[in-house]
Formats: sequence, C-alpha cells, structure tokens
Amino acid sequence: MAGILVDTNVIIDAADPAGSWYDWSARQLEKAADTEGVCINPIIYAELAGYIDSPHLMDELLADLLLEKADLPWNAAFAAGRAFVRYRRSGGQKTAPLPDFYIGAHAQASGLALLTRDATRYRSYFPGIRLIAPDCAP
Repeated sequence: MAGILVDTNVIIDAADPAGSWYDWSARQLEKAADTEGVCINPIIYAELAGYIDSPHLMDELLADLLLEKADLPWNAAFAAGRAFVRYRRSGGQKTAPLPDFYIGAHAQASGLALLTRDATRYRSYFPGIRLIAPDCAP
C-alpha cells in the first residue's frame, strides 16, 4: 500500500514539462514513488478527468507515474464535512471546494502523507498529516 497521497496539482504539474512547477513536482513525485509509494483517490481521479480525454489515457498516466488507486475511507467523509463547516463558519470563501477537504481527511484517516503545492489549507484543517510541499522543510 502506498504511503503518500498525491494532490491533483502535483500530477498536472508533473505531466506538463513546460509548466513552471514541473521540476519541483516531477522530482517530488519520483522521490515519493521510490520511497513510500504514491496513490490517488476517486476525488483526485475525478479532478484529473477534466484534463484527460479517456479512461485509457488516464490509466496510462497513472501507470507512468506509478500511482495506485486507493479507496476512500468512510470516516474521512465525516472529517471532511466537519472541516469544511469550520472553514465556512470562519469566513472561508466558496473558492475552496469540499473535495479539497476530502483529500486532506483521506490522508488523515489513512495515515498517509500528502504531496501538494497547496499546503496552507491542509495545514490549517488537518494539522496531523505530514505534508510534502514547497514551503515544508525536507
């Protein structure tokens, strides 16, 4: 079983050699795959589907990046909902969708690290997860 959940933005970056985050994302993804194994969940899969033309191409991308498919634990659903409510009650804007909270809750509930470029929200609402992000110490 993989030990690192990979956020959508890192996968998109790693698939685009012309992008400004390609080097960091590709390097971190390769390191994570080599050391602990990497995975995505159905939420991340759905977010990626907006950029991929077919399930076959999606499977090829996941295989190329050594990404496993992980199931979402039910207890993550409750944690995601509670964190989202805290976010909205504290004045959080609707620009942060519930799926982002589900990703953080999944990492927390499953004891996975999270590889992401957007650490701030995860750090605030899921402080117990280990983050691999540009602003985190190695």
